[in-house]
Amino acid sequence: MNRPAPTIARGIAKVTESALGPYQSAVIRIGLAVTWLLFLLREYPHRQEMYGPDAPWSWDLAQRLVAGNHAFTVLMWSHSQMWFEIVYALAILSSVLLLVGWRTRAMSVLFMIGVLSLQNRSVFIGDGGDNVLHLMSIYLVFTRCGRVWSLDARRERLAREARARGERTGPDRGGPALWAGLGVVLAVATGAGRIDGGVLGGWLTVLWGMWAVQALWWTVGRVARTAEPRVLLDVVANLVHNAALMIIMAEACLIYATAGWYKIQGSRWQDGTAVYYPLHLESFSPWPALSGLLSAHGTIVMLVTYGTVAVQVAFPFTLFNRRVKNVLLAAMMTEHAVIAVVLGLPFFSLAMIAADAVFLPTSFLRRLGGRVARARGGLFTGRGRTVPGPREPQPGVPEEPGHTHVGFTA
Repeated sequence: MNRPAPTIARGIAKVTESALGPYQSAVIRIGLAVTWLLFLLREYPHRQEMYGPDAPWSWDLAQRLVAGNHAFTVLMWSHSQMWFEIVYALAILSSVLLLVGWRTRAMSVLFMIGVLSLQNRSVFIGDGGDNVLHLMSIYLVFTRCGRVWSLDARRERLAREARARGERTGPDRGGPALWAGLGVVLAVATGAGRIDGGVLGGWLTVLWGMWAVQALWWTVGRVARTAEPRVLLDVVANLVHNAALMIIMAEACLIYATAGWYKIQGSRWQDGTAVYYPLHLESFSPWPALSGLLSAHGTIVMLVTYGTVAVQVAFPFTLFNRRVKNVLLAAMMTEHAVIAVVLGLPFFSLAMIAADAVFLPTSFLRRLGGRVARARGGLFTGRGRTVPGPREPQPGVPEEPGHTHVGFTA
């Protein structure tokens, strides 16, 4: 009679005692950071025309648009050239630091601010990849994406090893100092009235809420005399992380489902010729010879056209079958890689591949991480020494002596 109860209890324990998908969230973090960093570096010579104070979409026009749609961009805080250069440089720096996983909580917020600030400055020059990056940068803030493959994870591992040897480790001062500095900047911007919103809404509430939550986290870790407050914060952080990861998955499924069903309604997709036409557009033909070679075979064009629609429509329905899902996932990633080369859309493809990474199998990512670690060890030692890869946190398994169980067991 109470058969559902154990299942519900296991589900509650699973989503509260650990941050699920640590490897997937790390790959998303790395993929988004690489995508945005490469875009900023490639467009660096053209940054003035795209986002500068004297861009074709002028600062005054952008200010009027932002005032109407309440989009967030710090580039509207000042018309000066120096301010624009500072924001662009900070966007590059935050991408690099997020990529290597240094202070991922703070860097994820700064990364989001950089993405929103530049994209909302000139909203008419973006494409589908920019939209994906826009949304994913917001979702990433709510994930614990630095648990593996990051400098943060390395710092925590070294601290655990030092405690296991009986060595005393001092409190973390770099993180609170960084967050305090960001709080000062946020207070100055708030006092100057630069951030839209109020106490119960808008970006003012969002940014101050993020700052207050992290301040609470460090305060509890520093002054709490018992483990219960930190356990409660861990549970809340795990719930938020898992919810954000679920939203990323739902967003990716929604993108493919809507794209596939809209394609079905198009006559060119129905007759199997839709792929032929972009291959002959000058704007999407960086390699005309390659485009001509692919479009010269009608059978290939037809198979790619129908295959694209079939994969996009079917993918959300295959999530409950791991093997079929993995096959379609590999097909979609391959398709994006082909689009990057043939149609000259590398950043769109990188953004989509980064979003698709949320569905990659954990076993595959752990093997990949182990191979990279061994290759890195061989590169630095010159003897091929095996370097252990990151270990995924296991629910209920203590990572160090005296570790308190985290999570509700219903």
